[in-house]
Amino acid sequence: MSDSEKAFIITEESRKPERAALVSAPPTQVQDVGSPNLTAALSAGAQLKPLSIAAFKLYLVLLAACMGSLSFGFDSSVVTSVNGMKQFTDYFGISGGDTGGGQGATAALSYSLFSFGCIAGAPISAPISDRWGRRGGMLAGSITLLLGISLVTAAQTRIYLLVGRFFIGAGSALNMVAAPAYVSELAPPQAGVFHFLDIHHFHSAFNFIGSIVCSGVTVATSRINSSLSWRIPFAIQFAPTIILAVGVCFIPESPRWLMSLGRKDEARNILAKYHGNGDLNAPLVVLEYQELEASIKTIGTERKWWDYFNYLELFRSRSARYRTFITCWMGICSLLSGTAIQYYSTVAFDLAGVKTQEARITTSFIQIALTAVGALLGSLIVDKVGRRTLWLWGSASCAVTLGFAAGFTARTDTKPAITFFLLFAFTQSLTYAPLQDGTEKQLSGVYAAECLAFAARAKGIALVGLFESLAAVVDNFTGALGFEAIGWKFILVWAVWDVVETIIIWLFAVETKGRTL
Repeated sequence: MSDSEKAFIITEESRKPERAALVSAPPTQVQDVGSPNLTAALSAGAQLKPLSIAAFKLYLVLLAACMGSLSFGFDSSVVTSVNGMKQFTDYFGISGGDTGGGQGATAALSYSLFSFGCIAGAPISAPISDRWGRRGGMLAGSITLLLGISLVTAAQTRIYLLVGRFFIGAGSALNMVAAPAYVSELAPPQAGVFHFLDIHHFHSAFNFIGSIVCSGVTVATSRINSSLSWRIPFAIQFAPTIILAVGVCFIPESPRWLMSLGRKDEARNILAKYHGNGDLNAPLVVLEYQELEASIKTIGTERKWWDYFNYLELFRSRSARYRTFITCWMGICSLLSGTAIQYYSTVAFDLAGVKTQEARITTSFIQIALTAVGALLGSLIVDKVGRRTLWLWGSASCAVTLGFAAGFTARTDTKPAITFFLLFAFTQSLTYAPLQDGTEKQLSGVYAAECLAFAARAKGIALVGLFESLAAVVDNFTGALGFEAIGWKFILVWAVWDVVETIIIWLFAVETKGRTL
């Protein structure tokens, strides 16, 4: 099948008079496909100025929604770091604490219960977000998160730890469907400063901020010779989650969601307030309103309760099945490209010759900082090099860096081994972060949004999240058991798997750069 035929399969359903999902399209994409109407609207009449009072109100609204991403960022690094603390492994009786971090079945469960929570939350995340709105999804997610964080922070036994991790996973699944959708649907389409309000810039940035802050905190708390060494990093998640729970009570609802329910006046008023300086007749507001109205007509506003749980639309046609396969494969690759090694990075560093706890946790902190740099660079180049190109060459680079890391680890050649571990983390993030809303662990993605038709977008992203969670379970168990069973050879397994991923990407992946949604 030629590239043009593949592109046709992906885009055939979106070749309609309306440009679906204008407000969720990245600004660069809007301009790539060309839009005289948008250009005219942005150059005429009242529109939001980046430094105006109205703009700062919008920043605060989006900031509240991004607290879910900040909390997710905390969680994505805290378990990796505390798993490398002897205080944590000794407290819960987890094996392997003297060899760089927890390994074996209990360590696998402490990771995997989060993924099982995500699996439980993924199927209901889209129905909640579609039925009760993006705010409803974020509120449900934050309440579930607060329950999980409370259990983990105050854990006295493994049961509290494991149950808490399950609820944190379920809450994260709810948030990571509702919050990115909300940010993308409320952010204005113009470029400039607002480019960083795009789904794979503004929202994603908070994920990495959370990861870096929490990882840095664990470097300091690892020196505390008590359970506070790991309770404090877990407790940090309370702050952004409480802000989100309170904030969603005061922010406006997504205009796209309101329009889908036929609440047109409310949708237009929100567009006017946050995109048109309060002017209902601003050219940009009129254009957005008309395009929202046209796109919603393709799916209708009357829905039965069971429509929110109907995932068959993802498989009804050849085009839909191809879209679903590509997006789900991207989700699987993002979690099965070697992230099992990153989850247990302190164990890998120990095998490479880093023999003190503080040095391993500090190196893990550097690794997390490099993933943020990789994500930033990836977001800057993805629109230039293209999605397929970045995915293909990035996957191949992951295979190469892991291969070298495995070789040097086998020889306990510490400096080059650590160098290639860090290069892998950088490359993996550079590849998958811009395709996946900024992080390999988040349950949505800009590439998925570009591939999926609007009518199936929320459900499609939720399905991607489900596959990511299933892949994460594989990662968690293989990491804990693999390092314990075969040591450095476990790294080589993932290097070979990345070669397999690269071949499939080369055969089936499509380019979505510059195409309408």
